[in-house]
Amino acid sequence: MAEPEIVPVTEWPEWSSNPDGGDPFTQDLNAPYDKGDLAWLLVCTILCWQITPAIGFLYAGMHRRKAALTMVLQSLFCASACGIQYWIYGYSLYQSRTTNPILGDLSLAVFRNVLAQPSLANSDIPDILYAAFGFTFVSATAMILAGAMLERGRLFPSMVFLLCWTTFVYYFLAYWEWNPSGWLYNLGLYDFAGSGPVHIASGFGALAWSMMLGPRLNEHGVAPTVSDRKSKLAHYKPHSPLLMCIGTVFIWFGWFAFNGASTANLSLRSIYVVVNTNLAACGGGMTWVILEYLYKKKFSLTGFCSGIIAGLVGITPAAGFVPVYVACLVGAITSVCSFYVVKYKYILSVDDGLDIFAIHGIGGVVGDILTGFFAASFVPALDGVSGASYEGGWWNRNFRQMGLQLAGATTCAAWSFFVSCLLLFIINKIPGLHIRATEEQEVRGLDLNYLEDLDFEDGLSHGCMISEGVSRHSNTPPQQEVVKAEGGEKKD
Repeated sequence: MAEPEIVPVTEWPEWSSNPDGGDPFTQDLNAPYDKGDLAWLLVCTILCWQITPAIGFLYAGMHRRKAALTMVLQSLFCASACGIQYWIYGYSLYQSRTTNPILGDLSLAVFRNVLAQPSLANSDIPDILYAAFGFTFVSATAMILAGAMLERGRLFPSMVFLLCWTTFVYYFLAYWEWNPSGWLYNLGLYDFAGSGPVHIASGFGALAWSMMLGPRLNEHGVAPTVSDRKSKLAHYKPHSPLLMCIGTVFIWFGWFAFNGASTANLSLRSIYVVVNTNLAACGGGMTWVILEYLYKKKFSLTGFCSGIIAGLVGITPAAGFVPVYVACLVGAITSVCSFYVVKYKYILSVDDGLDIFAIHGIGGVVGDILTGFFAASFVPALDGVSGASYEGGWWNRNFRQMGLQLAGATTCAAWSFFVSCLLLFIINKIPGLHIRATEEQEVRGLDLNYLEDLDFEDGLSHGCMISEGVSRHSNTPPQQEVVKAEGGEKKD
């Protein structure tokens, strides 16, 4: 029996009649796609994946040592559990071919009907490749938010919250902005790589989580009073500046792919986006460290890392819209705004020790606004697909765009904050899922409480509260004392 001839696909069938795009036994489903586009998106997907553990390293370095490894565990959880959730129903919720403006359906659940058909993002790449790329976004977003549990959130309830949050916040916002049927998409919002679903959502979600958890105990194991919080919140130096810097470097490296592949093809626009991304990170890092030097007369690794991240946040919505000669300015302005929110955050009396709200929440809003100012119509046209479909922003005298940017940023911020508060309130009322650790667990450290990898001797060297005269495997809460190693954490 003769083998059937394999012929290249010349025209894609209607999705409703053949969602896979054709018969791989008789048709070459690769033929319509450019191998360069496929290679670019696939390599960027792999590079983007490491952003999630890199955020874990950044947060672990910024924590006090007694809770640092819990952040690494959270990064692995976000990469794994959010990936499974994305495969089961997440991708379908925001990329299904539905017509309502709010949310998708389950037609693409478990990647059913996800193969060779052109993606909704760009007809230059297939559904299955865009689905793979999208996984890296949701896991990174969840990990940005996870830092809000900072040394006093219970681990299992935090995992439940993160999965609920991605369902009811991230996928809703992603559908609104990235699905052609989404209402913000049709409104005309410019958000190139996800400032709304990624940064603004995680930043305002972190604000809600920090408020619901309350402030950390001080070094004496005592909760600060309201007057204490109004005057100055406790701030602890990072236990490992080296780990913090390594995390930042890998985030910066991964963000080239995060932004660069959001063109959904390989084009001049992709290259332009990578250049914009780098310049914004440079501008953000230099601006923050200079501001800190002006106030403290010393350079700060924490400030440098914060500024770099702020620059990357600010350029996320703008990278594919603004001219290259304003990218550094976008990073610098975002860094200035985030710096002063951090400096005066004690006014809110909210213990957001990793500054997620300031850098990602406020930084994302600033980035959206700057996109409305500086967006130029020629930049999107560099992808060879968009043509004159974008009118630009104030740069091109499209003054209406600023109102759309403000509407989009406000919507994402409000939705994330209020839904996060509601989810946390409900989870906290479920027996066994109260969101805050006990005072003993907080003072001992989350690592000792949750991780088998940490031994009794490790606890002594980490400056944790250790039970006196009891086996490391004992569950009996004896009398305790605070044991602090030489050269323990210093307080500003």
